[in-house]
Amino acid sequence: MPTVTLDGVTFNYAIAGEGNSPTIFTIHGGRGAGDHRGDFRAYADLADTYRVISFDQRGHGKSSETAPFTFEQLADDIETLRKHFCGEDKCIVIGGSFGGMIAMTYAIRHPDSLSKLVLRGTAPSHETEDDAIEIVKQRRHLVPSLSLEMIDKLFSDRVENETEFRLLWLAIQPLYSENFDPQSAFEKTRDMDVHVIPHNALYTPEAKAGYDVRPRLHEIKVATLIVVGATDWICPPSQSRIIADLIPDSRLVEVPNANHSVHVQAKEVVFPILRDFLAE
Repeated sequence: MPTVTLDGVTFNYAIAGEGNSPTIFTIHGGRGAGDHRGDFRAYADLADTYRVISFDQRGHGKSSETAPFTFEQLADDIETLRKHFCGEDKCIVIGGSFGGMIAMTYAIRHPDSLSKLVLRGTAPSHETEDDAIEIVKQRRHLVPSLSLEMIDKLFSDRVENETEFRLLWLAIQPLYSENFDPQSAFEKTRDMDVHVIPHNALYTPEAKAGYDVRPRLHEIKVATLIVVGATDWICPPSQSRIIADLIPDSRLVEVPNANHSVHVQAKEVVFPILRDFLAE
């Protein structure tokens, strides 16, 4: 994969589409455990009309583990990449899960830099974790290897090392799919890049309490599409409804029988809506 070093950070990225096409940046989720690959596989289909750039956020995937790790800095990194790849042109931002949190932060901090915003299975505040824990209690039969103490640790700055991080990540995987494949989850967790330091930094009590964009969502003036799976456990539809209520020019699509990765699990539903929205 190509890399680019900007402001002392080396970003690993993938790109598809023509350079003179409108640019989409996809922002992945997974604090310390995510990377760009899943979103790029999904959204590269849009490269027939757009230039799609998916990148590993700093401290994630193959990008450099360069501090600081804050919501604000990760949002500002999008702006750094936009200027590098787009010059003065605006971009389209698609963010999912934690990446959606960063995307909303970006839209607030850099309102004149994007033309449209797409949010997938995300939340406007740290309170989503309380909802997620309640859903875990209801779905305990799906995760016999997960204790409430384990998920509390995953949602904290107390993850001790890479091995513990992988074990916690593997234990929660059945919650993400209605058709869980244990072999696939094992292989993915075994092979993925995990970064304990960025994870813990983004889950300090100060970082968690400090993430609440609800009071400023009314400042987002660009057209916004919000898509969520009806059975999403970690960012349930109630969170997307809050976002839709607070962003003035927004529309919400709740997809039945789909979980957190609604853009993959229900691609045949999501992508026609997404293409129509982007083409408007």
